[in-house]
Amino acid sequence: MPLDLAHIEAIARRVAESNGLELYEVEMRGGGKGRTLRIVIDRPGGANESLSAQVSAESGREPGAPSEVSVGGVTHEDCAAVSREVSAILDVEDAVPGASYMLEVSSPGLDRKLRGAADFSRFTGSRVKLMTREPVENNRHWEGRLEAFDGARLLLDVSAASRTKQKKMGLHKSESARRIEIELGNVERANLVPEM
Repeated sequence: MPLDLAHIEAIARRVAESNGLELYEVEMRGGGKGRTLRIVIDRPGGANESLSAQVSAESGREPGAPSEVSVGGVTHEDCAAVSREVSAILDVEDAVPGASYMLEVSSPGLDRKLRGAADFSRFTGSRVKLMTREPVENNRHWEGRLEAFDGARLLLDVSAASRTKQKKMGLHKSESARRIEIELGNVERANLVPEM
């Protein structure tokens, strides 16, 4: 019996949603006895809300009070709960045929992949790194702040990245804001750049 990843994804989605989470990704990696079923979950609102809630919680807390590192984000308890529930269902339904496998449940992380229009809308205002299919201004690799996204094109402020590159090269040229427009269809891959 072949692996039905769509069925596994439906199980993981149902379990995630019952825990107030959303399913981000499901993939099977490796082969034979070294297979890993990787399930990535997120809390609606994702990393931006998690980080801003963390900063608010830490800056407004009482001295000596424990800080809540994952306010608004996925916790270890969330991952453990989803792992237990999904594992039990997969075992009962024998949904992963063949050799043994390892189940891994995690969050997308601070450098999460941006996988479509919804992610670009959700993370407008964040720093991103992306690679285009076709060059834009003779470059396929861009990093900057995602200033706007209209559903078809994204506006990226690359001036801070340009200044950093100039400093590394020993140039001290002052540059005003530099923005580029990139068609969503031209984005090959993109991810968030963590800001601390």
